[in-house]
Amino acid sequence: MSDYLAVGGVTAVLKALLNSALSNGGPATVLVSPPGITNKAPDMIPTGQDEPPQLNLFMYYASINPALRNLDLPSMNSSGAQLSNPPLAINLHYLVTAYGANPFDPEILLAFAMQVFHNTPVVPRDTIQSALSALAMGTPSNEQQLISASTLASQIEHIRITPEALTTEEIYRLWTAFQTNYRPTTSYQVSVVVIQSTASYQSNRPVQQRSL
Repeated sequence: MSDYLAVGGVTAVLKALLNSALSNGGPATVLVSPPGITNKAPDMIPTGQDEPPQLNLFMYYASINPALRNLDLPSMNSSGAQLSNPPLAINLHYLVTAYGANPFDPEILLAFAMQVFHNTPVVPRDTIQSALSALAMGTPSNEQQLISASTLASQIEHIRITPEALTTEEIYRLWTAFQTNYRPTTSYQVSVVVIQSTASYQSNRPVQQRSL
């Protein structure tokens, strides 16, 4: 199981996958300006004639995982006291957007990101833990310190990266809502993040005897 910090931890893991591959035969060895990896809302990314080459990860939606939503249903006694800690299983939906003022920069970066995620359909636990631990190095922000303590790497379910096909209409509606200039984009679903409370509770007593 993991805690609510795991959602931010997934974004940190995706950024770490892209950052580690940038210099390992990635676009950093090809492009004139070293590309960056950000995780901001698209309307917060500066665009224009001088926009630098970069990839942006934006988690635009979180949905309930249908396969695990009925696992260990909530249980309360007649007084309203909690009898179990039901898990919350969610899927995270990301947009991966490429920017760059120079010709072909967006195409190169978007294809690079798609290749990295294609080669990592299931994220290893040691990769997750390494990405989380790296957040605490140097002079981390308060948010980075919190996410570095996430228990995402120890949850039972694996973290899987799956391409998600959006229709032209869905893409149009998303970017209209962002109220910013469109850039080449693809989408992915990351599943499954299992969030479960560690609060103590008193469960029902086992059967002591039976009567037929």
